[in-house]
Amino acid sequence: MTQENILIGSRRSKLAIYQSNQVKALIEAHFPQYNCVVITHQTLGDQKQMKPLYSFGGKSLWTKELEDLLYTPDKSSRLDLIVHSLKDMPTQIPTGFELAGITNRVDPSDCLIMAKGSPYRTLADLPDGAVVGTSSVRRSAQLKKLYPKLQYISVRGNIHTRLRKLDDPDTPFQCIILATAGLIRMNLHHRITQRFDSNTMYHAVGQGALGIEIRKGDTKIQNIIQSISDWQTAVCCTAERSLMSGLEAGCSVPLGVNTNYDLTTKLLTLEGCVIDIDGTGQIICRVETYIETLHDARACGQLLCDKMIANGARELLDCIDEQLNEANATSSESTTSSIKDEHLNQHLDTDPLNEKIAIPTTSKVSS
Repeated sequence: MTQENILIGSRRSKLAIYQSNQVKALIEAHFPQYNCVVITHQTLGDQKQMKPLYSFGGKSLWTKELEDLLYTPDKSSRLDLIVHSLKDMPTQIPTGFELAGITNRVDPSDCLIMAKGSPYRTLADLPDGAVVGTSSVRRSAQLKKLYPKLQYISVRGNIHTRLRKLDDPDTPFQCIILATAGLIRMNLHHRITQRFDSNTMYHAVGQGALGIEIRKGDTKIQNIIQSISDWQTAVCCTAERSLMSGLEAGCSVPLGVNTNYDLTTKLLTLEGCVIDIDGTGQIICRVETYIETLHDARACGQLLCDKMIANGARELLDCIDEQLNEANATSSESTTSSIKDEHLNQHLDTDPLNEKIAIPTTSKVSS
């Protein structure tokens, strides 16, 4: 039997390629008539390793170059789909594209990794002034509230690069913070020192899930992707992304979530946290809603958005925007001088659902 090729677009990092191969395996298991080929490409976020993530504004940082290949005139290199870490996908998808499906979520938590040989096991064990590496404002803001005497410094690069930076004898870092899912997927779970629950850190919107982007209206690919998508994950992530969209918060803004959907009761619990970059002010709200469709999930996200805005989230987000703009103005000087990233990089590898609409039958809001 002659197989038809499906071209899958991926970033070039080891994790991105692994994730794309996971989707390839899912498609080929469900549709043996197709042969999936993974095509890698570098994005802006991969190229600019020396700048902190917030300095880019967080829009299309990891997606645009791959999206261009979905419509390239050269049919031999035209992608059929792109596999993204869902947390990196903007909630406002450009015209002509759509999020066709979301695969089963891996642990969405964030985790602590201590340097090899470190005597410390938790952040509370670290001495005052110890340096914590994280490229995420969301992570550092939440940790500053709990551990104000530690230092939080940007560290960029893929998982292996960050681990090498951490373990380098000349490193300034005592530890780094990463997404648990990436370490699990790369079989590096043994490096996890501690996983954070929501008492310590609300995770990023979409974290741990893979989003599959396609050309809008490509029904053949759309049907294939919906066949390999995970309903429970789609409900949670759709609500999370609806919240983010409603707040007009990009992936560089310190918005964290905690979500649970019970398949038996069909109740979705969604918590959201917005915190300023110094960790001094935060707003946390929670809603619980009965979910039968993705329209319901989007409505749940909007419900939480409205509640957070009523509690002052808009004003706090405006304040955060000002803080990030000020930080961005000095980032090029502070990041290189404070952590000596340029020196380290000299000897470290720096690889770079259309749904039937239904009104929720029950809705409960709680603080």
